[in-house]
Amino acid sequence: MIVLIAPEKDVPNEIEILHQLFNAGLQYYHLRKPFKDLDQHTNYLNKIESQYHNRIVVHYYHELINSFNLKGIHFQEQKRRDTIDNPTRYFKNLNMFGKTISSSFHNQEELNNCYFEFDYHLLSPVFNSISKKDYKGRGFNVNHINKTIVGMGGVTAENLSKFNTLGYKGVGVLGGVWSAEKPVEAFKRIDETFYLVQKTKNND
Repeated sequence: MIVLIAPEKDVPNEIEILHQLFNAGLQYYHLRKPFKDLDQHTNYLNKIESQYHNRIVVHYYHELINSFNLKGIHFQEQKRRDTIDNPTRYFKNLNMFGKTISSSFHNQEELNNCYFEFDYHLLSPVFNSISKKDYKGRGFNVNHINKTIVGMGGVTAENLSKFNTLGYKGVGVLGGVWSAEKPVEAFKRIDETFYLVQKTKNND
C-alpha cells in the first residue's frame, strides 16, 4: 500500500493535482493540514469530487467521518497516547462502521507494544526525510513485528526495495511526490516500482 500525506501548506493547483493522483490510482490520501481549522477542512473536502472521499483519511477533526464518506481516521502520536486508555468513549459519537483506524509512531518498540489493533501503522523516519531536512532516518527494521507497518521518511522510487527488505507492507510519501517537479509522474513511478518490488518478493 502507498499512503500519500497531504502537504502541510497548500500548494498551487493542489486539488487539481489531487484529482489527477486519484485518477492515477491513489487509494490512501492522508489529509493532514495542521494550519486549517474545521471549516477549512470542510471546505477542502467539498472541493474534492465525492467519488474520491472514500480514499481520504483525516488526521484532524475526526468528526468529519460523520459528514463525509471518508476512508477512515488517523491518530497522530500524542492524540493516540491521550485517547488510547479510553477508546470506547472516544469512538462513541463517531460513525466508524467499515472505516479504517491508523496511527503514527516514531519508536518501533512502542509500536510493537501497542495493544490497540490499528488497521495499519505509520512508522518514521526510516530514511532521511525529503520534506523535513533535519529529520534523520533511523533505519527501523520491523521484520520481527507482526503488524501492518507503513514506512515513512525519504521514500523514493529508488529505495523501495530497502523498505521491503526492512519488513514494511507499504510506504508513506510526502516530499517524494509533493516536492517533485511533476507530482503525478513521481507518484506513478513510485506506485509502479512498489508493486514491481512486491511482485518480485512474492515470486522468490
